[in-house]
Amino acid sequence: MTSIDTLRTLNDLFLCVAAAGNPRAILWQDEFGQWQPISSDQIYQRVRTLARAFLDWGVQKGDRIGLVAENRWEWAVTDFASLAIGAVSVPVYPTLTGEQVAAMLADAGCRIAVVSTRQQFDKLNAVRGMTPLERILLMDPAPTPEGAIAFSEVMAPADARGKERDPMFDALARSVEPKDLATLIYTSGTTGEPKGVMLTHGNIAANLNYASADFSFNATDACISFLPLSHITARVLDYVMYSYGAQLIYCTRFDQMPQTMRQVRPTVFVGVPRVYEKIRQEVERRAGLSPVKKRMLDWAVKQGERHQKTVYDGRLPDAMGWKLANKLAYSKVREAFGGRVRIFVSGGAPLGIDTAQWFASVGIALWEGYGLTETSPVIALNTPLKHRMGSVGMPLSNLELKLADDGELLVRGPSVFGGYWHKPEANAAAFDQEGYFRTGDIGHLDQDGFLYITDRKKELLKTSGGKMVAPQPIENRLKANGMVAQAALVGDRHKFISVLISPNFPALEEWARHHGIQTASRQDLVENNRVIALYGEIVREVNLGLANFETLKRFRVVAEEWAQDSGELTPSMKLKRRVINERYARMIEELYADEATARGA
Repeated sequence: MTSIDTLRTLNDLFLCVAAAGNPRAILWQDEFGQWQPISSDQIYQRVRTLARAFLDWGVQKGDRIGLVAENRWEWAVTDFASLAIGAVSVPVYPTLTGEQVAAMLADAGCRIAVVSTRQQFDKLNAVRGMTPLERILLMDPAPTPEGAIAFSEVMAPADARGKERDPMFDALARSVEPKDLATLIYTSGTTGEPKGVMLTHGNIAANLNYASADFSFNATDACISFLPLSHITARVLDYVMYSYGAQLIYCTRFDQMPQTMRQVRPTVFVGVPRVYEKIRQEVERRAGLSPVKKRMLDWAVKQGERHQKTVYDGRLPDAMGWKLANKLAYSKVREAFGGRVRIFVSGGAPLGIDTAQWFASVGIALWEGYGLTETSPVIALNTPLKHRMGSVGMPLSNLELKLADDGELLVRGPSVFGGYWHKPEANAAAFDQEGYFRTGDIGHLDQDGFLYITDRKKELLKTSGGKMVAPQPIENRLKANGMVAQAALVGDRHKFISVLISPNFPALEEWARHHGIQTASRQDLVENNRVIALYGEIVREVNLGLANFETLKRFRVVAEEWAQDSGELTPSMKLKRRVINERYARMIEELYADEATARGA
């Protein structure tokens, strides 16, 4: 297999996968729940077959092809087929509404879209008139509705071709150059209208070459693909796994993850911070059901706190207390991930230091990275060779970084995008005069070159007294408590900072039952005086570690569980502050009803 550091385009990667001779390159679960393998040869033939269909339908180099699907082998085949002929894949989150999907496909000018399910087809077909779509290809098997093309029919001749190679197809794939556009990825829009990020083959290949260099990935690894592939972090992770000949296991639904981890036992796990937070909360919740188990977990975490550095350095501690705690507690946490994971990575959003320390205390090093869609994505990364807990790692060696006067991080290099699709004004604002991309994040580098990100520039809260407060670190401290699912600081242009808390309702409802609290609804539950006192104590404990101007003077517990589907979170589980501020405008006004603050200040 070709060495990863020679990748120039994503088609180099595809041809590398095709030549790997791996009989189980992919695992996918059929309708009977059985895991089925797909070989390297089958990947090649299916990509070749779909690419031929695209060409027959008039797709030319540079044309855009929409992709609206959950994680499944057809997603990868569609992506590789688009890239192989020089077309541009446009992945869209399947959780979006039909109107949102239509707006993106229309903006991109997609004449072809590939969708996963009948539900996705019906959603898109209903708004087809808003788009230039000529064909919609449906992944799910028959029956195929009118107006759709069956993916299975297109694939029908593929597997029978065995190891046969098509020199003309291979030459077409090799003719694609690093400067050619590979994908349009629409940002999730935490602060406004989504924009199409233009990434070339060379952008993503440059990131692949450098981001994975310090990890010992190899052909014996197995990784579950479950984070949405419409997100650049998940997609590039899959590319990395393919490049090292590792096995990819596609998990279509997040609620299937616990069972999938037990069945396939991955060796590599990549999750957004909220995944790790929820696993920690579930471990603590289960331990809390028994006073004995709770004391045991508390004791084990205390033992592990002394050995966090040893864990990050990749050595198992020799202390007898740690070994006993490992047997009684830490091994149970690892079993939640299948029991075989050797590399844990956190990305997509900031990882709270409390979460990182807790996992280190139970013997798991979380390698946190940082990047954006516009940077393909990795800018910096902690690795087994270079790491510092609390930082987002060392910047990649092929990137240049500098800090603006206000602390904003600026970056330049081969993995930085060229601009937004049809957005000249946004492009002008995105880069400085020297061609550095403005990340929008506030950060700093320590004396050893490790990068720290403190918050989003646009999300900093400024009190009426002129103090700047970074909300994310404080919110992460709150979420370290098992009773808190999400938290959103408010108070911009006010005298003091407050917080809205969305509870971890399973844990809160269990706590309420244990304390004999009976309520008719979640609204009644969050308004209960004992519940308010519980969250008041959580806020008080967080305040102990804050400067006076940062302290949370007031709080409200909301009756809603914030989620992507209800609009408060992005697909990578980041807060949509604009949505929260609008949705809870009256509650926020009540928090400051007795304060005379000039709104226009």
